[in-house]
Amino acid sequence: MVEDDALELADVVGQADAVDALVVAAAGGHHMLMSGPPGAGKTMLARRLPGILPDLDDEAALSVASVRSLSGETVVHLSRTPPFESPHHGASAAALIGGGSGVVRPGAIARASEGVLFLDEGGEFPASVLDALRQPLESGVIHLHRSGVAATYPARFQLVVATNPCPCGQYGVPGGACECAPQAIRRYTRRLSGPLLDRIDIDLRLQRVSAARRDNEVPTITTRQARAIVIGARERAARRWADTPWSRNADVPGTWLRGPAAPPIDILRPLDTALRRGALTLRGYDRLLRVAWTVADIAGHGELTADDVGRALYLRRGMSA
Repeated sequence: MVEDDALELADVVGQADAVDALVVAAAGGHHMLMSGPPGAGKTMLARRLPGILPDLDDEAALSVASVRSLSGETVVHLSRTPPFESPHHGASAAALIGGGSGVVRPGAIARASEGVLFLDEGGEFPASVLDALRQPLESGVIHLHRSGVAATYPARFQLVVATNPCPCGQYGVPGGACECAPQAIRRYTRRLSGPLLDRIDIDLRLQRVSAARRDNEVPTITTRQARAIVIGARERAARRWADTPWSRNADVPGTWLRGPAAPPIDILRPLDTALRRGALTLRGYDRLLRVAWTVADIAGHGELTADDVGRALYLRRGMSA
């Protein structure tokens, strides 16, 4: 693990809930959306995610190095640090998913495999580019076909999207003055389509920090401490899924979570209610179960509790049953 003092998690001020959510995302490998005005700390938080992830094992590190070599990098070394890719919002679909003539080179999706794909200013990406993420998010691989040439690359990345509430960033901000037309706001927010949002596990709303200095009564968490929590939670998850093909909560299919690993019915009642009301799809139901298991792993619970499910519901846009 490469230490970088510039990316210390304890430097994040006034966003305790966001830091907690980031730790949950890291512990379970969950995808995350952060929405809020400019200056709320979205990018600052996202760039600290790789630092709290466990080191890559031999297989993952070799896979990352191989993809980077195929991308055309002339100097590639075997790194244990999870990769971090942050393509510009003006990037084309080919730059994101890969392509080229003759040699089909991997794009940002493949280069982020085993690490983090961060889309800053997510509302500025063309909808067609964002929708290209849907298949890799489900399958963990990206299939490319160009002029009779086909290639398959790994795409086992953790997605983090940051977006403003509107083009000017002031819509719904206390003390802000949004000058965007209603049509512009709707067009901006619709860039993130329903099917893509349904694949997001944690949906976080951020506000601007209201104090420049940290409250001494609020305990802070360092990158080292957060990483220890993440590693401990992942070890508990790996032990629970030891007799299955999976080790991370994010990888366990819904059929298993609702079948052999299903908790008692009373624990699932809030999710069943949300599903019945139409507030959840079945895919969202499964994703909430995965997040709930991660919350349980962080808390050290051997079984899923109602509080774990409640916390998972809150992390999905503050939902309540």
